[in-house]
Amino acid sequence: MKRIFLTPLFAVLTVLFAGSTINAQNEWLTDYEKSNFLKTPRMDAVISFCQKLDKAFGQVAYVSLGKSPQQRDIPMLVYDADGNFQPNPKSGKLVLLIEACIHPGESEGKDAGLMLLRDIAVNGKFKELLKDITILFVPVFNVDGHERFGPFNRINQNGPEEMGWRTTAANLNLNRDFLKADAPEMRIWLKMFHSWNPDFFVDIHTTDGADYQYPLTYDLNLGGNMDAGLTAWTKNVYLSQIEKKMEADDMPIFPYVSFRNWHDPKSGLISWVCPLMLSEGYGAAANCPSLLIETHMLKDYKTRVSAAYAMLQHSIEIMANEKTRLKTLRTTADSIAASGYFSKNYFPFDWDSSPDSVIVDFRGISYKAVKSEITGSDYFVYGTEKEDMKLEYFVNQVVTDSVLLPAAYIVPAEWTDVIERLKLHGLTLYSLKKEIALNVITTRFADVKLRNGTYEGRTKLESFESEEVTEKVLFPQGSIVIPTAQPKVRIVANALEVKSRDSFFQWGFFNTIFEQKEYAESYVMEKMAKEMLEKDAGLKAKFEEAKKNDPDFIKNPRAVLNWFYAHSPYWDLKKDLYPVAKLDNAELKLIMPSLR
Repeated sequence: MKRIFLTPLFAVLTVLFAGSTINAQNEWLTDYEKSNFLKTPRMDAVISFCQKLDKAFGQVAYVSLGKSPQQRDIPMLVYDADGNFQPNPKSGKLVLLIEACIHPGESEGKDAGLMLLRDIAVNGKFKELLKDITILFVPVFNVDGHERFGPFNRINQNGPEEMGWRTTAANLNLNRDFLKADAPEMRIWLKMFHSWNPDFFVDIHTTDGADYQYPLTYDLNLGGNMDAGLTAWTKNVYLSQIEKKMEADDMPIFPYVSFRNWHDPKSGLISWVCPLMLSEGYGAAANCPSLLIETHMLKDYKTRVSAAYAMLQHSIEIMANEKTRLKTLRTTADSIAASGYFSKNYFPFDWDSSPDSVIVDFRGISYKAVKSEITGSDYFVYGTEKEDMKLEYFVNQVVTDSVLLPAAYIVPAEWTDVIERLKLHGLTLYSLKKEIALNVITTRFADVKLRNGTYEGRTKLESFESEEVTEKVLFPQGSIVIPTAQPKVRIVANALEVKSRDSFFQWGFFNTIFEQKEYAESYVMEKMAKEMLEKDAGLKAKFEEAKKNDPDFIKNPRAVLNWFYAHSPYWDLKKDLYPVAKLDNAELKLIMPSLR
């Protein structure tokens, strides 16, 4: 084995994949090709093929990124023309990260990528294009879910004959986990991602949903959650070129299909800004243009693998021609973020679709509404005829919430789980060398409601009221300070701003702050409440207002006495107080000598 990651990615799509032209045909056929394009291999065969490439070619290296909870290797291939298999920012090369089988039932990327890397290594295809590109290929990310193998794992999908399961062995969806990083597999992935700092990221899936003519749809970060220069390049250069190349291959592509009314194309199309829990949203926040590939589940498996292969091939062609510009744009994006830009310009963290729409051409399939004999409601049945449609597309996004970021956030030392997650994200962080009292902005909450049920094993926030206040707070030694003037500021802000949909706060990491831990006995509180009313006219007015606003309140003696307890000096002032605080520039400069 070579020391670390490497694998090539590139090959011409020949005759819609009747098989890539290779010299030693039988020796280097993948299991997918051997099965007449009907099957996808298990983990042992995937790793064996990767190791075979490693042993045979000096430009390819196989590495295990780490062990899954069920003690399987998470494989990665690295391709580099010069045999450099370690992250090396000084090389000047572009790094392309390709990931498959985060949802192992959606296996097209695995088979397309193995063939593409094989074609590069065995036949030396696209050698000139790959001089300045290092390719990282993760054929199976969710290795434990992959081995929950069977024919009934994807009810909506047309092949392969058997496939893996959507989630990890612990039933976590890795493509909801990029920011919160609950899964051990994700923590391994994040270490790889931030070590290599890729310039372009491709995550390959299979979509559910409607029927249409496109073999493949995609999502890119065009709505406002990525640096403006990188966004313009992604839209005007990458997307413009990839659309033309795929059309020339007779594989037209379209943005991720989501209808205003589920399954009803003529209701119109909607778009969104991708959150950081998803792959392409996370990559964008790291100033890495990121492509979500969604092959169409109703197309046969060979067509879907071919489409994924073609997208990878053409992405490499574009990167090879755009090396200098893409490197410059990423450097500029990092510099803007590291300048403290969002302390002077509002940072957007929530969007909604604009009420304005555009009309787009959509290559659909004929369909009709049918009354269900089971449910009594309408459902949609697709025919076999192609039907080109003119549809409304609500593609433009409007910022609905934004904030000026502080100079830094500070997380108290006792919130160890949050601190460990922050350390995974390639951020600049500092630790307090000694206890210190600081003037900070904190957030107090009221009317907090948690969601019914769990989502990804967590109880998320449904709604809350919040107010920022300035307080002097004593922070213990070991508390973590995270400046916002850093390249990955979008990750910082989305993780720690309470109103961010992906914040640790909204994921429930801080739910214990809403729990009352001390209580007053009635025989103590009855006497104290009477004294409080006699001494404080303002409190008496508040009490009368509380009774007026909630007639049921006075019927609950325990609630009434607890109300007085909450207004007494014995009340826990840390309840409903967000422990993460904000520092301004003056306070940050003041404590710099206390950081390590």
